[in-house]
Amino acid sequence: MTSILRLGDIHPAIDGKPTPQLWSAELASAASITPKSISWLWPQWLAKGKLTILAGAGGSGKTTLAIGLISCLTRGGNWPDGSRCNECGNALIWSSEDDHADTLVPRLIAAGADLTRVHFINGRISAVGERDTFDPATNFDLLREASARIGGVSLLLLDPMVSLVRGDMHKANDVRRSLQVVVDFAEAHSCAVLGITHFSKGSGASSPADRVIGSQAFSALARTVLVAAKSADSDIRILARAKSNISDDQGGVRYTIEACTVTNDIETTRVVWGELVEGSAGDILAEIECPDVDAVSDDDPSEALRRILRDGPISGKEVKRLMAENGFTTKQTRTAREKLNVIASREGFGRDMTTNWSMP
Repeated sequence: MTSILRLGDIHPAIDGKPTPQLWSAELASAASITPKSISWLWPQWLAKGKLTILAGAGGSGKTTLAIGLISCLTRGGNWPDGSRCNECGNALIWSSEDDHADTLVPRLIAAGADLTRVHFINGRISAVGERDTFDPATNFDLLREASARIGGVSLLLLDPMVSLVRGDMHKANDVRRSLQVVVDFAEAHSCAVLGITHFSKGSGASSPADRVIGSQAFSALARTVLVAAKSADSDIRILARAKSNISDDQGGVRYTIEACTVTNDIETTRVVWGELVEGSAGDILAEIECPDVDAVSDDDPSEALRRILRDGPISGKEVKRLMAENGFTTKQTRTAREKLNVIASREGFGRDMTTNWSMP
């Protein structure tokens, strides 16, 4: 008679003698688990203890954008959506593409960061003083002690994130295995991890989250995927939420990258945040990467916008709806707004923030 082996019973016999099972499934009743809310650095955008990916095409200013976020964190300024950073913290930066002295530190100064709260991962050092390079793919565990040494880390910036992958970045198993140490670090230290990467070539028709270069495991492991893009016909750029498993995945914020001069006439760049934008990441990126062809209209879009705003401030969302009903494209509305020097004023904070348009 054949016996059936059940979970938690015994292993098959060894030398004719049954042996106790060494492992069994551990279950937890949902009733025994205390629910908790997500903790945020930047509410609805950057979560503590989670991996966030920032992806975009070349020229979108991803690193400069990230430096702007670090500045807000270290000095307690306003996040791009106008909400206040009420908890200053330390930032760790690992970068294999930009020099610390001539690129990253000048950008930090231009952004107004508290430099005493920003630390670069330069390498690793042995107990006897031997120095070697820091390989994030194999030396990541060393950051646990290092973070404790500086009093904790609120944000870890990895640029580029693909350097953490041991193996083929297009294979899901290699990506998951390599990034698990990042996910574990974030959770253990209640630290937001921001990994910078690129869009894959020829992916413009794909959904924004699927445009992240490499295996789809990158986007799957990240709780939030942010995307950045630059306008094809202006210096305007956009930051949008392409995916979020823990918050709203709609909306974005405009920004520009401006040149400036800091200590000892060093030329550098910094991010300048603009207005909030509504809609899905797909619609937002489609608008900025593929500007609409101006529609044929007998009416001047500037005059139409002037008429809409003549009686006082109106929400930007309502203005765009009225302009669309009158046959004007998004690009025409934006051009008319710039021509008339329309004022955009914000009210409220975070998800309750609204933007009103008015004539100067």
